[in-house]
Amino acid sequence: MNDMIRIQPTRGRRIDFARWAVAQRPKVDTVSLHEFGVPARLFVDMPEDILIGALVDGHRYVSPAEDAALGRPEPGAVLGESGPEAIIPLDPPDQVPQDVEQPGPTALPGAATPEVPETPATPDSGQSDRSDSTPDMADGGGKSSCDVCQRTFTTPRGRDAHRRQVHPEA
Repeated sequence: MNDMIRIQPTRGRRIDFARWAVAQRPKVDTVSLHEFGVPARLFVDMPEDILIGALVDGHRYVSPAEDAALGRPEPGAVLGESGPEAIIPLDPPDQVPQDVEQPGPTALPGAATPEVPETPATPDSGQSDRSDSTPDMADGGGKSSCDVCQRTFTTPRGRDAHRRQVHPEA
């Protein structure tokens, strides 16, 4: 298990971070030109002012003070509830400013869906989702049929895959 946390402080806080790092016993080492490897046990006691805006294991550090200033709830607390099942209510429509144009839905729930073909395309059927009807250059442009069961395919490749899978004895 890796107990080192990689921290890349912001340019303006790099010197303060380095001062803190060399004051630790043992010293906190650098792991690259701009990153420090901080033991996990030291991370929890670090001064927050040197972490603000830093990248911590590749993620931007967000301080609780920044959350409070932006009006975001504390981590784990959503409107007095906690846990993954907490529901965040949306603003009711009457609180949306009237001068803001609201985009409408592209499809209403319960609207008709596109029809599905009776026989879905399978890898061996040679059917594809392509909307163009031009045949592949390699297949010569004609339809191919299985010589065992007479099933037709749009490409020789589909026919050959069908033969290998359905008629291995042939």
